[in-house]
Parts: sequence; C-alpha cells; structure tokens
Amino acid sequence: MIEVNQLTKRYGGKTAVQDLSFTVRPGQVTGFLGPNGAGKTTTLRMILGLDAPTGGTATVSGVPFGDHRRGLRHVGALLDAGQVHGGRSAAAHLSALARSNGIASRRVDEVLGEVGLADAARRRIGGFSLGMKQRLGIATALLGDPPVLIFDEPINGMDPEGVLWVRRLFRRLAAEGRTVFLSSHLMTEMENTADQLVVIGRGRLITAESVRGFAARATRLGVVVHTPHTAELTAVLTAEGASVEPEGAAGSGKLSVTGLPAERIGALAFEHRIMLHELATRAASLEAAFMELTGDSVEYLAGAPR
Repeated sequence: MIEVNQLTKRYGGKTAVQDLSFTVRPGQVTGFLGPNGAGKTTTLRMILGLDAPTGGTATVSGVPFGDHRRGLRHVGALLDAGQVHGGRSAAAHLSALARSNGIASRRVDEVLGEVGLADAARRRIGGFSLGMKQRLGIATALLGDPPVLIFDEPINGMDPEGVLWVRRLFRRLAAEGRTVFLSSHLMTEMENTADQLVVIGRGRLITAESVRGFAARATRLGVVVHTPHTAELTAVLTAEGASVEPEGAAGSGKLSVTGLPAERIGALAFEHRIMLHELATRAASLEAAFMELTGDSVEYLAGAPR
C-alpha cells in the first residue's frame, strides 16, 4: 500500500505539490492522471525517496521507502527508461541490481524472458529502441518480485503488441494482490487497465475515485449526428447555442455536437426538414471527464496568449 499524507514540495518560489493526500491500495491498478506540470513525476519521486518533501509524508507499506533494506524487494519502479548505462548489456544491468539487492541471479533470466528480451540479453542497451528500454525498465521493476509497483508513462514507444502485453501484465500483477500505481497520458489505456484513479492539477488533488465514477462526471457528453446537409444543420444548431464540429474524415457528413441533447437536435432537424441518417449520444468517456475537470489546471496551454 502507498499512503500520501499532506505531501508538499516547493522549489524556491514555485510549489510543485501542495497538501496532497491519497491512498493506493493492493489488488487493483490505480491510475495517476493530471495535465503536464501537474506534479505527477515529482510526487512519484517523493514516494520513492528520490526527492525530499518540503512537508507531509509518503510511505510504502507503512514506512518511508528509504527505510526498506534492499528496496527492490519491496518496491519496483520505472520512472525513466532512458536512465540506464548504454554501454552495459541488459543482463549485466539487471545482474548488478540483483547482487546489490540480495536477489538470486536466476531472476535475471526470468524477468528478461517475461518481458520478451531473452534474445537481447547480451546486447548493449545503447542500441535498444525506446520500446525495448521500456521493457527493460519493467524487467527491473519486477526483478525483486515486489508487492508494490510504480510506473511512469510505461508504454511510451511501445508497439500495439507491446501495449496489449503491458495492459495484461498490470492486470495480472494486481490480481496477484500487488499494489500497482500507473501514470499515463493515454486515456484509452487508463480506461482499459485501471480500476481506480488519482487525479491532480497544479499539485493539488482533484479527485480519487473509480474509473467508472470519474468518467460519469463528464456533463458535456456530446452527440454524433450524420446528415447529408451539414451546413444547414450546423447553422440551425449554432443558432440554438450548440457547439458543432466536424466528426471523422472530411466530407463524411458527421458532426460532433455539444450543448444540446439528442432529443432537441432531432426536433430541430425535423422542424427544419433536415434529413438525419444517425443521431447518437456519445458514451461517457474518461477523456471527456478529464478534459472537463482539469481544464482549469492546465499549466501549458497550446495557443494561449503570451
């Protein structure tokens, strides 16, 4: 279990994390979400004892991570797949970590096989692709067979097969009763992998709840409309205060509408004799809820005036 209590981190006059409290429980995958600059990586580094907090506490299994002897037996983590010595082989890298943590040497071959790098065990890491480095980072996290696992953007650079493999791996680890804490910007992966979410913005907690509960928070679910008369329908709907954008490929005849329910859109189309081929309310999504609930917490906004 990971417990964060009133955690705060300041760098000079900038507050990266402010009075943050949450719990990550075993037996489930907990996703960690927030816009760029929200303080996610800083929080993970404080949990792992890499950065000292300005205030508050972060504990793993009841004590600070630094109090665990032979830490890889207690917590496995992947924060940056590129932070490895490029001149070493994958096997040499893991063997050194195994020796320093009192882990049997056989675990090196076991985890390399588990992550699909058995054939690359003697190759230098500097020649690995990003996806291979991510696999090596996951192997490092698994090396000590720990009860707690922390991953920061673990599928960056992964091909579709790798993404599917990672998703299944995390679900299996949680099913074994482990604590799995996962940070990612990919909402689809969170929907398919996580059970619970911790969402932060500007260093503060926004919510900690189930994925389904969070997705249901979206109030502007949107409606998909398919019509051969997009220009006419767009004019009618915008006059009613709706927001209308093209949906799919250019010329598809599909529109994405927010601000009006499907029933009202259908009634307006009928009143103005506009034919509709499709009218469907978009299902609640994690991405829609995230964009809506973190909009005020985005620090680096594209297109914002300087």
